[in-house]
Amino acid sequence: MIKHRFAIAALALLIAIPNALAQEAMPSASQIERQLDAAPRMRVKPEERVTVPELKRRPELRRRAPSIDIQAINFAFGSSEILPSQYSKVENIADAMERILRRNRREVFLIEGHTDAVGSAAANQRLSEARAASLRSVLVREFGIPRRALETVGYGEEFLLVPTQNENWRNRRVTIRRITDTVIPY
Repeated sequence: MIKHRFAIAALALLIAIPNALAQEAMPSASQIERQLDAAPRMRVKPEERVTVPELKRRPELRRRAPSIDIQAINFAFGSSEILPSQYSKVENIADAMERILRRNRREVFLIEGHTDAVGSAAANQRLSEARAASLRSVLVREFGIPRRALETVGYGEEFLLVPTQNENWRNRRVTIRRITDTVIPY
């Protein structure tokens, strides 16, 4: 009986730890703003700027743009839905974007969707695209971020944070990049 209770308690703890860590990992609006408003890692000369579709295909250029990984938005396994209970986290992202857009209304952000490595590459690609689109939709619909300021892309299991073929909640995330200084202005 005691072993059974211990096993149940241990299982509950294992389930709770990722959610607790994700809760703690949510950066504040100020932290997000500082990360996204930082100078690019490497300046892109005006003649080296690329179109948004080209940027999406070139990881070496994307890495130059200021970015932040948001692991605290909890995507359930196989899901792209952002539940209303997660909106306070999305609000931090929206507040940061809003502040940056107030200073320069031409800013452009790239929302990258990611998955873990469980499932087929094609299914993970579709899921990652849906996760990026889901965040964009919530930012526009619920928080009034202009649609023109948000680009989306999915990378499936291509850029894992935790290199494993098993399920890992850290890989089910979005990355946000401020790409204004990297792309050809509209």
